[in-house]
Amino acid sequence: MRPIGGPASHTCTVRGPHPSKTTKIYHQSTVFLFGPDTDNIAAIVGGNLLTHLRTAAASSVSIKHLARQDSKVICMIDAGHQAKFQLRHALETNIFERVIGWNYHSEMLTSLAEVAVEFDLPFEAVSLEGMNATDVVISMISSFNLIFGAAHISDSTHIACMGTDTIGKQGCEIDLIVKATVFTDEIAQSVTLGEAQHAVSNGLKSRDNIHKLGAVINGIHAVRTNDNEITLINGTGVGIQDLAVSASTVEIAKTKGVGMEVGF
Repeated sequence: MRPIGGPASHTCTVRGPHPSKTTKIYHQSTVFLFGPDTDNIAAIVGGNLLTHLRTAAASSVSIKHLARQDSKVICMIDAGHQAKFQLRHALETNIFERVIGWNYHSEMLTSLAEVAVEFDLPFEAVSLEGMNATDVVISMISSFNLIFGAAHISDSTHIACMGTDTIGKQGCEIDLIVKATVFTDEIAQSVTLGEAQHAVSNGLKSRDNIHKLGAVINGIHAVRTNDNEITLINGTGVGIQDLAVSASTVEIAKTKGVGMEVGF
């Protein structure tokens, strides 16, 4: 939408009911941006596509800062709608030579193979044991059942866990969280409803050993301490990301003269 007021200072996201597994949109969202000096709505932004894009961007940022510079193989765990965004953005912003993938329903991996073809890269469906051949893992698993652990991950691998977002869920085993150097976008969320929740609640990982990715980006925290270090980002998703992406989108829409101006 073309904004009525100035830059955003507050946001409200409205989500609809969870659709069936056959639909392509996993949630509905709308972001309301307000002017900084008034309570007037500056813009209403459809959030469905932006949510997919900013979630994929978050994992790609972690790859840029935490993965080894010589990483050549990327593995995608899960083959849902968001997985395609994740893989495509990772391949757009990083240089890989091969793509491998795992999904509980292996027939769905064709969607990932199609993305690999877009970048002229070979794709291979692998077992969980085959994941040890990768340098980077992106997992969109959102499950109450354990999927993979330290036994499936080679030393020096970077893992982006982007799916766990609810108390009780756990995509990867506790032993991987304990072994890896763990980063996140929001520590409070990671230790209460993210991948770190079970390791922390069981006293196997200290909250003090969960680091903010922003500290790495700003040069406050070291990236890697040795060549064998496993790094793991637990992307929980925070509202400020939706706010920032939506505000930027509005500014781009203004320069291009698109959107619809309405009165309230």
